[in-house]
Amino acid sequence: MTALINNKNAAAGDSSTEHVTGEWQSVPELQLRDHRFTVPLDYSRGTHSSPKITVFAREVVAGGGVELESGIWIIKLLVGKVEQTLPYLLYLQGGPGFECMRPTESSGWIQKACEEFRVILMDQRGTGLSTPLSVSSMSQFKSAQELADFLKHFRADNIVNDAEFIRVRIVPNAGPWTILGQSYGGFCAVTYLSFAPQGLKQAFLTGGIPPIGDGCTADSVYRVGFEQVVNQNEKYYKRYPQDIKVIQELVNYLAEKEGGGVALPSGGILTPRGLQILGLSGLGSGAGFERMHYLFERVWEPTLVPGAPKRISYYFLSSFEKSLVFDTNPLYALMHESIYCQGSPSRWSAHRIRNEINDKFDAIKAAREGLPVLFTGEMIFPWMFDEIQALKPFKDVADILAEKKDWPPLYNVQALKDNKVPVAAAVYYEDMYVNFKLSIETASQIAGIRLWITNEFMHSGLRDGGGKVLDHLLGMLNGRKPLF
Repeated sequence: MTALINNKNAAAGDSSTEHVTGEWQSVPELQLRDHRFTVPLDYSRGTHSSPKITVFAREVVAGGGVELESGIWIIKLLVGKVEQTLPYLLYLQGGPGFECMRPTESSGWIQKACEEFRVILMDQRGTGLSTPLSVSSMSQFKSAQELADFLKHFRADNIVNDAEFIRVRIVPNAGPWTILGQSYGGFCAVTYLSFAPQGLKQAFLTGGIPPIGDGCTADSVYRVGFEQVVNQNEKYYKRYPQDIKVIQELVNYLAEKEGGGVALPSGGILTPRGLQILGLSGLGSGAGFERMHYLFERVWEPTLVPGAPKRISYYFLSSFEKSLVFDTNPLYALMHESIYCQGSPSRWSAHRIRNEINDKFDAIKAAREGLPVLFTGEMIFPWMFDEIQALKPFKDVADILAEKKDWPPLYNVQALKDNKVPVAAAVYYEDMYVNFKLSIETASQIAGIRLWITNEFMHSGLRDGGGKVLDHLLGMLNGRKPLF
């Protein structure tokens, strides 16, 4: 792992340029304050000799206000907690390559968390306001190799380094804090448990227990992942059987076009295999089936003039691109497979595993044979960098990262077996993004972890369940949920 920063007495060396704090602001029933930290790009070079980047974090506490109890007409004064001494909770966002949520009101899990914590919402390096790596900002690099050398510092090891840098500067007396890791944020939390457990009071994971084996575990992830994706496709078509013919017709239309597809609004191309990646957002999260079905309801333009050629609607093409978010978060596509690498390359793992079972996922063959066209899941393929406009400039960079062999370790299995930090995890039985079987294998190597295994929620349970998921996990560690 990239050397973790030595935080002993780090707070004593603070300067105004390392940590800049904003003023408190209000949204309904919450108080927010911005923090900006100047951190090393490469912690192994030390805090003084490394180039610097900015990491942004937003502090959130329950705010004051009034509440009208429905039907009772009692107005209650809500007392804010800005001045109260509260423990800190760091939220680690899913991804990789996505910024943290922007609260607009007190609701969901953040409302529950603010009952007893000061919540820190950190934009992981490269996202949001943390030196964002956008399509335009990354174009500043002169070569693919230079950009690849820069991107190697944007994995979980350095996200943990940033968290530790922040903790000793924001938590009174540089004390430990609680972490909540959703999805990839849970992967980061296990890295935290491996290399900096002294910074943790307790850890909560939601749909985010990673495979921790040596080498590249992506192959095992995608082998079991494709199985779950097939299951999700079957469920989708059982719910919306009328979409089978609609999608077959669309695939045949795309396949017969010159060049094998149609132009997308941004300048990319929609092909049959590109269409299949709608499953990334549509098959594995709450209301995903509905969003995908409603999109296919409007796939064709109406015929206004007799004899006019059949055309895919602009609405469909535009909505397809928006569902992918690669234009705003290209880091996700570039770094996705590297999150599974320790000391070996991914070599486009999802693409290789798909080729092993290509008959199942051959969209053109399925459509012509009258079979349901299967969508893919959370997988990045090399041809995306030819077909998706936002990713085209980074094709060479993606290839370099796919062949990179010397990825540092992300986990310390022995440290996890010796873990003393209280850990509770929600494991979703039908999770399409983080496989249940692999999660259980890893959990067996984390000492003291308590699991809540449920099929009540999908991968997006923390968001979809309001405060229920976090409340359940809190109860598992504070005694409200008995061990047996």
